[in-house]
Amino acid sequence: MTPGTSAGSASPGIYAAYLRRLGIEEPGAPSVEGLFALQRAHLERVPYENVDIQLGRAPGIDPELSARRFAAGRGGYCFHLNGAFAALLDHLGYEVTRHVGGVYKESQSEAAAQGVSGDHLALTVRVPGTAATDDFFVDAGLGDGPYEPLPLREGSYRQGAFTYSLERLPGTGWLYRHPGSSTPLVNFRTEPAGAAGAAGFEAEHVRLSTSGESGFVRTFAALRRDADGIDALRGRVLSRTDPVRGNTERVLDGPQEFYAALEGVFGRALDDLTPTDRTALWTRVDRAHQSWAASRGH
Repeated sequence: MTPGTSAGSASPGIYAAYLRRLGIEEPGAPSVEGLFALQRAHLERVPYENVDIQLGRAPGIDPELSARRFAAGRGGYCFHLNGAFAALLDHLGYEVTRHVGGVYKESQSEAAAQGVSGDHLALTVRVPGTAATDDFFVDAGLGDGPYEPLPLREGSYRQGAFTYSLERLPGTGWLYRHPGSSTPLVNFRTEPAGAAGAAGFEAEHVRLSTSGESGFVRTFAALRRDADGIDALRGRVLSRTDPVRGNTERVLDGPQEFYAALEGVFGRALDDLTPTDRTALWTRVDRAHQSWAASRGH
C-alpha cells in the first residue's frame, strides 16, 4: 500500500452491498480491465448529486458512511464519490493514492497552474505488479469526467466522442483538461494527501456543503455519465450531452417530472425523502430556477 492510502475499515458486507449497487457481483483479482469496469459502473450507477446539501443536511464524508449511502441508492459529490470509491478499490487490492486537488473554470487556468485549491479529492491508482509508469488517473467524482481511467502520462486521450488531456505542472503535480465541461480544469498535487484521510478534507467539505457562496448550496445538480454522453439536471433544466446523436435540453414542468427524472434518469433512490422533504426540495429548486430565468430575461 502506497503512502497516502488507507485500507477501508468497513465490514466486507458493506463492500458487497456497494458492489451490488455497481452491478458487479464478482470483481475478481485486481487488473487493468477490472479497474476500468469498476469506474464505468460507478459513473453509470452512482450519481453525482446534492439532494441532501440542498435540504440542509449534508452527509459526512467518512468513506464507510458514503459506501452505505451508495448501497442504499444515494449519490454524492467528489468527497463522497471518490472517497468511497478509493476505499472500495483498497478493499479489492488496488494500490490507491489520494491527492489534494482543485476544480477550476477555463477563465481560471492561470490560477490552476499556480496552486491547488483543495476543493477536490483526486485519485491515482496502480494495479499491483505494474510499474509507476502504468499508474492511472481515476475519478468518479466529477459528474461529467472521463468514463474510464486515464493513463497518468502527459498526452491527449480520446474516449468515444470526448477528448481529455493530462499535463504536468512543474512543482505542483498534474492538470487535467476537458474543455467545454462543467469541470474543464482539475489539478492535483503529486504528493499523497497524507495520513488524515477523509478528515483532511473535512474543513473544505463543510465550506462547500454549508456556505451560501458555494455552488452546491446555491444550485441543485445531478449528473450521470455513460459510454455515449452525460445526463445533467441543473435546477429544473434536464439536458443530455451526446456529441453523436445530438444534445437535448428541456425544462421540467413540475415536481412529478422532477422526481421521475431524478429516480429514472439518474438512479437516485427517493425512499429517504418524506413528503415534507419533497415539497421543500422542489420549492427551493423552483425558486432558484425562476430567479435564474428572470436574470436571463425569460
